[in-house]
Amino acid sequence: MSSEQFWAWMGSFGIRSWVELFWVIFGLAGQFMFFMRFFVQWIASERRKQSVVPLAFWYFSLAGGVMLMVYAIYIKSAVFVLGQGAGLAVYVRNLVLIYRHRAKVGAAGDP
Repeated sequence: MSSEQFWAWMGSFGIRSWVELFWVIFGLAGQFMFFMRFFVQWIASERRKQSVVPLAFWYFSLAGGVMLMVYAIYIKSAVFVLGQGAGLAVYVRNLVLIYRHRAKVGAAGDP
């Protein structure tokens, strides 16, 4: 494929420069992080034969949320920014609750 053909093909997706291509790849990587959170949750639940939300779910949620927030800011989508911002608050709060609980349980087990 020639350079002209490549950019004509990319142009059909609204991608007209290397910078835009980078941001599309970045946005897709963020979406992949969101996919991974569901994947790890599914595997953990299948192994235990009950619904489980592992710590990795929240980390993939946070990573994907941050990446998609950055992408949303780049494309200047207020709706996307507000949606991701709300999600980020939930992911951070869940991680805080998990680590506070672990600290409390760990402290209670000390003599």
